[in-house]
Amino acid sequence: MGAATLVLLGSQIGIAQGADEPGAAAGTSLTTGIAAADTSADEASSGQDTTVDDPETAPTTEDLALGAEATAEEPAAAPSTDEDGQRVGLAVGEETTCDDQVKAARETPGGEYAACASSLEPADELSSGELAVLSRREASANTTAAEKAALAAMAATPQDAAEDAAPAAAPTDESDAEAAAARRSPWNEPKWCIDAGVDSTWYIERMRGCGIWRSEVFAVDVRTGRKVGGIKYLVVGYSFSARDSKTWAYQTRLMEVSRWGRAVNGTKASGSASCTGKCKVVEKNFPAQTISASAEPYGQFFMNTTINTAAAKQRGTGRSIASWRFSNSQWVAPSDATKLSTVEVRCDNALPGAPRQVGCVNLRAVPEISYSLTGPWPEIADHIKDAQATGLPGKHGTTNYLTRLTDRSKIQQNRDKACPSSLERPPGKSCDEYPFASTWQGAKYSGGPFSRRMVNAQQNKKAGDALRGFYTYARVLEGDRFLVWIR
Repeated sequence: MGAATLVLLGSQIGIAQGADEPGAAAGTSLTTGIAAADTSADEASSGQDTTVDDPETAPTTEDLALGAEATAEEPAAAPSTDEDGQRVGLAVGEETTCDDQVKAARETPGGEYAACASSLEPADELSSGELAVLSRREASANTTAAEKAALAAMAATPQDAAEDAAPAAAPTDESDAEAAAARRSPWNEPKWCIDAGVDSTWYIERMRGCGIWRSEVFAVDVRTGRKVGGIKYLVVGYSFSARDSKTWAYQTRLMEVSRWGRAVNGTKASGSASCTGKCKVVEKNFPAQTISASAEPYGQFFMNTTINTAAAKQRGTGRSIASWRFSNSQWVAPSDATKLSTVEVRCDNALPGAPRQVGCVNLRAVPEISYSLTGPWPEIADHIKDAQATGLPGKHGTTNYLTRLTDRSKIQQNRDKACPSSLERPPGKSCDEYPFASTWQGAKYSGGPFSRRMVNAQQNKKAGDALRGFYTYARVLEGDRFLVWIR
């Protein structure tokens, strides 16, 4: 392309000029491709445009607070498989496993009933019983305080539990089991999880995951092979991590919807957990508990990353898997295990500006930074809105992502291309570029169009500080995807 193509953004009218000519009208926003003959575009900038410059500089406390406030928490459905193609979610034993249990029970002297866990059955709509269970479910609109407390308490406890410890067994003394369960308390799931209902899907934010599944356990008459009773129940899976902790937590809760037939009264649930990938279980707690219309068995687990934190810039992923079985004094043996796996959790110590700090996030959750048109930086929000309207990447609700760039020299080249020193800065204004210079979609390295606009200098600085804080708060590493939500 011999000359830069200029496109006016917004309602302001300006004269289309060469991309880097100093006479470009202040307040206009121009989109331009990289012109072959454009030599002034690579001039060093004047340094008066204050945004994210050095990714290795730790954000201030104020930057981090701005970033946390600007981070949009919008749960989205997680992919049904992880990056290795493994199914994520509920897995149960095959019917052939149940057949084997019935056969074994039939050969046991005095054996009358066996137990089987059903296969997962997705439903098009909720039953009245499921709606009733969810309507009485206590859920929290903000779970942050409880999550921090749980992880902090775990960090203060010696974590030497063996990864291959045996699953929790049903205590012989029923009163002891119930008393042990009563000493604990379940974590309340986020309200958005209960609102989403039962659709057998994990919903994830950067540091939370939650979903609701349905399942059933049956009692089978070993003489006839027929199901004679059953308990239908919901499974609520809930996990959370922290941007500055090597530990993440996972809870499964079982809620009875209905029961029918015989040989199911007095049924208990107990379980354990495992972790696949770069992680290990450091605490697993799912003692035997009665399941009924008024009693909800639950298990709580803590996992640690096993990345080599003694080395720099390490990262690794892991998945937690909860497992539970049902038992009953009328059954020959417990049911086969039902398992619920989480989405992939990535832990790392590779965050620029925070060397050696370990933190964990949901790998597949795409973080978003939000700017408001009526907030403290309206000129920045307005510029990004107009720029995204032309098709530039990063818009909320799309998969046209921005990806973070952390090489400081490349960031500067992006900035020099979009906002060279030859551009006139009116008093009180600075040059704002989009996509951000700290992304691979920036002016120099995208190979495509970009946008710039002269904006209020103080707004530009604060919006840049928020972006720096967002990168740290959401642990956005080199190459990580993210979006920009203009509200």
